[in-house]
Amino acid sequence: MAVVGLVTTGTVRATERALAPISLVAEGEQGVTGHVLLSHSLLDAPRRLVDVYVLSPLAVSPAHQRTGIGTRLIERALAEAEGTAAPLVFLEGSPVYYGKRGFERADTLGFRSPSLRIPPPAFQVRRLSCWEPWMTGTLVYAAAFWDLDCVGLRD
Repeated sequence: MAVVGLVTTGTVRATERALAPISLVAEGEQGVTGHVLLSHSLLDAPRRLVDVYVLSPLAVSPAHQRTGIGTRLIERALAEAEGTAAPLVFLEGSPVYYGKRGFERADTLGFRSPSLRIPPPAFQVRRLSCWEPWMTGTLVYAAAFWDLDCVGLRD
């Protein structure tokens, strides 16, 4: 797998923020096999607003799933995030899958979900080296997540 470039176009990526988007693509012999995006959001913490990342989406083509591409994309994205001022990376997803990749249930660590439609086990966070214990509070998604209505589960 080759991970190529940081891409900064698209609806979620287009908004200028304190943290630049991190978009990574995995390529194989037949072309793109996977993609991950970290985009800017905010944590409404007691001391101040904190710039954080949200991991969404992570996608791997069906023919390449269960080959480690998703894991390698996550690892590379987190390594890129460590090179920024971001203290946290949040996501909505499977606790089994993401737990194996260093994410933890966020509500048990003092974080509040941005939506009641996110089941508590699915609201997860990865603390990075810039994280400090006072950095707790409510995750505030970027407007594009709300504009595209892609928050939480639907009936």
